[in-house]
Amino acid sequence: MAVGAVLLVAGCGGSTDGQAEGVETTTSGQGLAADVPAGFDPCRDIPKSVLDSERLRVASSNNNADYDGAGGVKWRGCSWAAPDSYAVGITTTNLTVDRVRANTKLTIRDEYMIGGRAAVAASRADNKDPRSVCTLTVAMQGGGLEFSLDNPESNELTGHLDTCQLARGLAEKVVPLIPAGA
Repeated sequence: MAVGAVLLVAGCGGSTDGQAEGVETTTSGQGLAADVPAGFDPCRDIPKSVLDSERLRVASSNNNADYDGAGGVKWRGCSWAAPDSYAVGITTTNLTVDRVRANTKLTIRDEYMIGGRAAVAASRADNKDPRSVCTLTVAMQGGGLEFSLDNPESNELTGHLDTCQLARGLAEKVVPLIPAGA
């Protein structure tokens, strides 16, 4: 289930660089914003047409992917799955792209610009099948928008595809929906 993939970057360390210039955020004692970025709610702000284009459906009776991790790390969002395809948790998080890059427990798979925002795709360094899971974090003010995909090889429609490329394709549909300044 993709919700478990949301935990992928818990415990990241590093700076909070990558925030939009001229805008201040309230931070906790660990250099994290006190809460997830405001201005975009994945559960409400992703239109049905985008979800339908990926064949995504609510993953369970409760698609809530909210999670509070160690050290003040937070995720807020929802999860979906496509039949015989991947599952995804899309959450806002107070983890920045730079904090994800600095996490030594992750392997950075690729870096992109999506909708004019920095993005980094990663998987756990100790994952035996790094191609089947990917977390793509896109920069937002005070954190990021995280796409945590789970795409086992056994998935008939997408199991043969690179999970980070699936994440990027989905992000390219969602990121333009984030308001400027968020």
